[in-house]
Amino acid sequence: MPHKIVYLDYAASAPARPESLAAERSYEEGPLAGANPNSLHTLGREAARALDGARAELARCLGGGFRPADVTFTSGGTESNNLAVIGLAEGARARAARRRTVVLSAIEHDSVLDLVGPLRERGFEVALARPGSDGVVRAETVRALVDEDCALVSVMAANNETGVLQSVDELARVAHDAGALFHTDAVQAFCRVPLDLSRADAVSVAAHKLGGPVGVGALAVRGRFPLRPLSFGGGQELGRRAGTQDVRGALAFAAVVRSTSATLDQTRATVAGRAQALYERLCATGSGIAPTTTVVVDAGRLPGIVSVVVDGLDSETLILELDQAGFEVSAGSACSSGSLDASHVLRAMGMARGRALGSLRISFDERVDPRDLELFADALLAIVSRHRSARRTGRARKTQGEH
Repeated sequence: MPHKIVYLDYAASAPARPESLAAERSYEEGPLAGANPNSLHTLGREAARALDGARAELARCLGGGFRPADVTFTSGGTESNNLAVIGLAEGARARAARRRTVVLSAIEHDSVLDLVGPLRERGFEVALARPGSDGVVRAETVRALVDEDCALVSVMAANNETGVLQSVDELARVAHDAGALFHTDAVQAFCRVPLDLSRADAVSVAAHKLGGPVGVGALAVRGRFPLRPLSFGGGQELGRRAGTQDVRGALAFAAVVRSTSATLDQTRATVAGRAQALYERLCATGSGIAPTTTVVVDAGRLPGIVSVVVDGLDSETLILELDQAGFEVSAGSACSSGSLDASHVLRAMGMARGRALGSLRISFDERVDPRDLELFADALLAIVSRHRSARRTGRARKTQGEH
């Protein structure tokens, strides 16, 4: 084992922030600990007020005209996306029976794309909007799929693998022009980059991507739009999501959102600079490493996600060797039970399967030590160089054997 582990997988789940831990500790040590916010007694009412305070903080930081009553607390981004896509599609169809089409981008998180089957089982048609080779889903692509039968369009604000940002405002305009609703998965983008959500009808967010607790998320849906619940048995969250709310998690989520939103401009510039330096170091001429898209960091990409492909090597090998060297990163592909599949995101962007198998995602925020990024670059470049040298030696020996 290396003497130091450098965690560079913040896009999967960010390390807990002091603000989150302090909020949880304050809750646990206070009189509200364990109180049900749906109870009528004094502590129940106090817990409800604390929950509503957290709700108001999230609405404030989302902006876009969202109100506290629009915010529904969930168990995380997956539940928020499930509830948004199925709940809004069902609600739109209930209001107008002809609306039986749902448009999703082909680069969505699995918590959205895995709903294709369930949506079809419910009688919906599903169309996928493909991005360009730069990872951007363009308005004209979505417009070609949207008509008067469309119930919902869902396109993420920032991709969780490449970090590429989408034009939420423009895409929402396209959906609204056809009378459809628009949802965006902002799990990666929220409190990372400024977001214009003024036209979005629904937004999904999650706490643990920012350094809040795992298992807490939220879905903001404007109150005038129909949302069919997916869970039943209590009527909590204005009937949108049944189940006793996690007051502790909501308070910790709000504390992290308050902190990160206040410093967003400063931290974005800091992280973007470090990401740009890492790209330049890794993707120097002759390194065998290239960025997955041509979108520049500052303008069209989340600053904390560095997405690259390594020619001739697969993600699994790279991740395991980097892990042995003490660096924790992930792939733009799914690794399970020793099998490796190419990233659906990179494949949708038109990248060849063999090349997409060599993708790596390095993710961090302003808390990363720049020196650790330099050491990581040293380690990855050394690994790639060693494998390339071994391949050249192997080819030379094969050539000699043939002669």
